[in-house]
Amino acid sequence: MSKTLRIKNLHVCVEGKPILNGVNLTINRGETHALMGPNGSGKSTLGNAVMGHPSYEVTDGTIELVDADGTVTNVLEMDASERARAGLFMAFQRPMAIPGVKLADFMRHATSNVRNPDRKEGEGLIPMREFRKELKDKMGHLRMDLDFARRYVNDGFSGGEMKRAEILQMAMLKPKFAILDETDSGLDVDAVKLASESIAEISADAAADGAMGVLIITHHDKLLERNTPDFTHVILGGRIVETGGVELAKELHNDGYDRIRAAYPEAAKLNSEMAEEDAVTV
Repeated sequence: MSKTLRIKNLHVCVEGKPILNGVNLTINRGETHALMGPNGSGKSTLGNAVMGHPSYEVTDGTIELVDADGTVTNVLEMDASERARAGLFMAFQRPMAIPGVKLADFMRHATSNVRNPDRKEGEGLIPMREFRKELKDKMGHLRMDLDFARRYVNDGFSGGEMKRAEILQMAMLKPKFAILDETDSGLDVDAVKLASESIAEISADAAADGAMGVLIITHHDKLLERNTPDFTHVILGGRIVETGGVELAKELHNDGYDRIRAAYPEAAKLNSEMAEEDAVTV
């Protein structure tokens, strides 16, 4: 089973514009990593590239899953569904609405696909009674009303409801590696606390063969209070310029990125240009 997600010299373009400029990152199962950086630095781009979003073109580098016996799987050769079945998961910053598809139906099919990667569509679904029991249990932990599962996926959801739905999916799918893209944005203080507690619980008990490897993309430190990062990475200008422990996350939260920009002026200049282009596009 995969024990390591390994990213080497990753370069990514969006609509021909370079965003990532040589990212190196290794996440082992059971580790928690924080990825922090100013706007336009490439945080969300990294997550989308790992998951195989078609708008993100990998122009150089590798993304690999490495098993305990050393077997290497090239993630870039997989489509998005194959990556999910292999145990990769991303909680999106802005989840997409799917009108007409109930959350419970979506979760039953997705969970069946991940737990039985070789199943054919229409066959081998998790038995309804077993699925309902597990879903009800997970929703209870997240303090979610059971009627929530009957609603269409993210259709008319508030920002907070979308984020809780993403955490519910993670709890049911039990991925090997989870990328959480600003899961704390749009949540009030109580909801952030619940999300933080839930992520910690899920990551510790995600799969029978080992805990999750988690990459938390965030601007703040609230999710990290109960998910203490083993490593904190700073991304600037599309590459990771500095790595430390939880102390680095606290420094960035308290003091911002002035020291980082001064220490890495070329990356800071590139980051500023990238952020300006994003603003013009928007």
